[in-house]
Amino acid sequence: MVNKGRLRLALTGGVGAMAVLAAGCSIGGKGALAAGDSPAVVTITPANGTAQVKPDGTIEVKTSGGKLEKVTVQGQGAVTVSGRFADGHKVWRSDRTMTPGASYTVTAQARDDGKTRTATSTFTTLKPSATLSIADVTPNLKGEKVGIGMPIFVRFDRPVTDKAAVERTLRVTPDKPVEGAWRWIGSDQVVYRTKTFWQPHQNVRFHASLAGVNAGGGVYGAADADATLSIGAAQITTGDIGGHHMTVTRDGKKLRTVPFSAGNGETREFTTTSGVHLLMEKGNPVTMTSPGRQEGDPGYYKTVVNYAVRFSNSGEYVHSAPWSVGSQGSANVSHGCLNVSPENAKWFYDIAQRGDVLKLTGSTREVEWDNGWSVFQMPFDEWRQGSALK
Repeated sequence: MVNKGRLRLALTGGVGAMAVLAAGCSIGGKGALAAGDSPAVVTITPANGTAQVKPDGTIEVKTSGGKLEKVTVQGQGAVTVSGRFADGHKVWRSDRTMTPGASYTVTAQARDDGKTRTATSTFTTLKPSATLSIADVTPNLKGEKVGIGMPIFVRFDRPVTDKAAVERTLRVTPDKPVEGAWRWIGSDQVVYRTKTFWQPHQNVRFHASLAGVNAGGGVYGAADADATLSIGAAQITTGDIGGHHMTVTRDGKKLRTVPFSAGNGETREFTTTSGVHLLMEKGNPVTMTSPGRQEGDPGYYKTVVNYAVRFSNSGEYVHSAPWSVGSQGSANVSHGCLNVSPENAKWFYDIAQRGDVLKLTGSTREVEWDNGWSVFQMPFDEWRQGSALK
């Protein structure tokens, strides 16, 4: 029997419509299927069993019919690989790199004509001859609160060839956003600083999606890395070297004014540096020796001091100096440090946080931006020129 409705449609639509109808009809014969009943095919690349897949390659899943509902990528001991759907959920592509030398399994589910079909592929990634890892992130002391000037220092275990590729993996996410930038310090270290300072009392998260990144020269990133900085109170100390006093504030409120005796200025070495310093470390006690001098040389000294807080790499500290109490607040007689009384030294030592700001003025010697952590001595526009992504 002829289906009159189909016949009328074919006649009305002309030759093209007749061809469509013929393709859509059952032709007869045992087991024949209409073309619309053909199951959708899900294709996964890399295919099952593939080896030596480049860690920075792309995983792609496609369906020939229906839509992809879910795609998961799992690797034992490897980074989780995420991705995005495209083309109306007919395509899924990974959007990050994979761990080198790992086994991954991709599981994809597609929905077509009310039916769910599942496909899987297990493959292994290339194990390179050399990998790149993060050797250290500073600050990294558990439970430590740091100051509002604290930079983030990231040191790698080998020189980085493709700095731009590696820098793209680095993310800094503060609870209270502020502009900042990375600057490479040599081939194996990169430093992040803010344009101004961090807002106090917040967490700052660092993440490096390093696993699988092509770092150049056949070297791939070995693993991701994370760190969290806890920013404490906004403690800022300002001092006039010629005025022999410094004032300490916390969150905008004055805590104490401390008399000191700074460097005597007889030589450059004995001149306390002006500029924006950051507190770097604390020690109690600390043994101080004259740089570049041997015992018996003119100007040689070796002194043990208590409650010492470092603020440069040229041997400058705030520390206890009971021998110069009579000069503190009135004269500069030190070898470059800020000498304060034992009581004030202990008080300052106890409240000091790494990354606290110390602003000094009044000397003829300006601290260099790379002398210790004095990164705020460099204008921010110049600082970010050291990024590989400028």
